[in-house]
Amino acid sequence: MLVLFETAAGYALFKLVDDGKLSKPESIYQEFETSEKANKAVKLKAFKKFENTTDALSAVTGIVEGKLPKNLKKFLETEISEKEMKKEKLVISDPKLGSAINKKMGINVLSDSTVLDLYRGIREQFESLVSGLSHSDLSAMSLGLSHSLSRYKLKFSPDKVDTMIVQAIALLDDLDKELNTYAMRAKEWYGWHFPEMTKIIVDNLAYAKVVKKIGFRTNAQSTDLSDILPEELEIEVKEAAEISMGTEISDEDIDNIFALCDQVINITEYRSQLYEYLKNRMNAIAPNLTALVGELVGARLISHAGSLMNLSKQPASTIQILGAEKALFRALKTKHNTPKYGLIYHASLVGQAGPKNKAKVARMLAAKAALSLRMDALGESESNDVGIDGRTKVEARINMLEGRVAAKANKDTSVQNQSKFKFNKAQQYGESADVVMAEEEEAPKKRKIEEVEEAEESEEKKPKKEKKDKKEKKEKKEKKEKKEKKDKKEKKEKKKSKD
Repeated sequence: MLVLFETAAGYALFKLVDDGKLSKPESIYQEFETSEKANKAVKLKAFKKFENTTDALSAVTGIVEGKLPKNLKKFLETEISEKEMKKEKLVISDPKLGSAINKKMGINVLSDSTVLDLYRGIREQFESLVSGLSHSDLSAMSLGLSHSLSRYKLKFSPDKVDTMIVQAIALLDDLDKELNTYAMRAKEWYGWHFPEMTKIIVDNLAYAKVVKKIGFRTNAQSTDLSDILPEELEIEVKEAAEISMGTEISDEDIDNIFALCDQVINITEYRSQLYEYLKNRMNAIAPNLTALVGELVGARLISHAGSLMNLSKQPASTIQILGAEKALFRALKTKHNTPKYGLIYHASLVGQAGPKNKAKVARMLAAKAALSLRMDALGESESNDVGIDGRTKVEARINMLEGRVAAKANKDTSVQNQSKFKFNKAQQYGESADVVMAEEEEAPKKRKIEEVEEAEESEEKKPKKEKKDKKEKKEKKEKKEKKEKKDKKEKKEKKKSKD
């Protein structure tokens, strides 16, 4: 039985002295306790050293992917004869590589859990089994090869790196939160001095710039704000400053407020710069997805999936509810309706649709996004034709859905209630028919509206009259009973008085 052992230095082929030892895998470790025992258990048949780092990298990448490298195939063909290929079994640690060798070379391969202890023993005593390789040389080779393999796996390319998008969108969301917190704090702080301005100027950046320029509210009349605010708002601010009910603040207070306003202005400027960077990155990496759903939604989808390649592997149904995982599992647990959209809800196309059609549009947009993503991740062209074409189709569908709803709303429903017209064939002329027609009674004439109303009123009056009669009868009966009781009492009292 032969054993193939792969190292950073090269390929080693060992001959197992006693094949029966593999039948007891729990006791194999005893054979490799010392170097002497290890040399008795296995014998080195051949060793092929890698020529350089490139050769080693190509071999290792092939083995990692479960493919048979060319240099390994050549090594096995030269070292194992055709007779040995038919008789001997080859022990391999990686099952994928084992199946590849079996298919391409026809060698019987053994690669299950029983061989793990054998490989562990060979790894421990490798320096004594293979002469001419020191521990320091092996360590240096392993380190160099691991670095090369890491670089290969990353496949670094500055134009096609979606990691930058993941980081940029995460930072953009953090900046939005911080900016909102700082701006609200600045408004509350300066609001003690000039509370009316908070309602007049809504924009955070404009508010911070106005505070920086005015300072104390008493300077509002003499300050020119035309470069920050439109004329109407400028007049409104100046009028409000004259009749403001705010408290007085010191120079130290206004200095601290200025420092906070500087932070707001700087963060806002950096945010706009970061947004431009993200926009350019998205157009370079995923042009079709950007054209379909926009930069921010596209970046959030990539960030949520981890990478563009991972997102492109997802089906349209997963892309549709990406970001609504909690709601999905809660719905499945409670047996309620599952969510119809996740992050894709924030796309402009879904916003164009009415509340009833949002789910339909989200489903269709997710299907188009799946096609665009596969084009971006696996396609060679850098155009955004697929995304633009998908967007046009979705927009046309939205217009159709919205138009259909409007047509239904304005449609006259009275036509639907009419009975269907039936064409009756005319009967042939006959004397019997004439006689029947003469004997037929006249159809009852249609009543006038006044008659119908009178009949309805009389029908309404009938139940009222019946109720009244019943009530009167009941009252008479009760009166009669009371009178009888009274008479009996009087009679009893008269008898008692006589006695």
